[in-house]
Amino acid sequence: MKKTPLQTDDRRSTRRGIFSLELALTLPILGVVLLGLFEFSLLFFARGSVVEASRVAARTASLPGVGPEAVERSVRNVLSSRLRRGMKIRMNLGEQTGDVVVVGIRVPMRMAAPDLLWPIGVGLAGRDLYSETRMIKE
Repeated sequence: MKKTPLQTDDRRSTRRGIFSLELALTLPILGVVLLGLFEFSLLFFARGSVVEASRVAARTASLPGVGPEAVERSVRNVLSSRLRRGMKIRMNLGEQTGDVVVVGIRVPMRMAAPDLLWPIGVGLAGRDLYSETRMIKE
């Protein structure tokens, strides 16, 4: 039995409708994944900066005769201006040679990345990037 042109057109329009429905269902999922990947990569990069800043600050603090101002200055030299705005530094500089020097740096995640995933319940509010480094005072 031969198909009429009318029957062939109906099948094509049905296929177009299915394609549009598939696109409408998968596009939001793809968008959320891409936004999450972008936000995660910014946070990952910022975490590396915070770890490096705590390492440099602890190395500075382990030197003899160094005060809290010099440690904070070394942290500011490593961190970007955006991360510097919300940072908090906790330090224990030790008194004598052989004491443990501790430097901890806390930066709010909202300073490191835009909060893109809050509509789906994965917000950055109240979360911090934290790094602590311990060294022996020289």
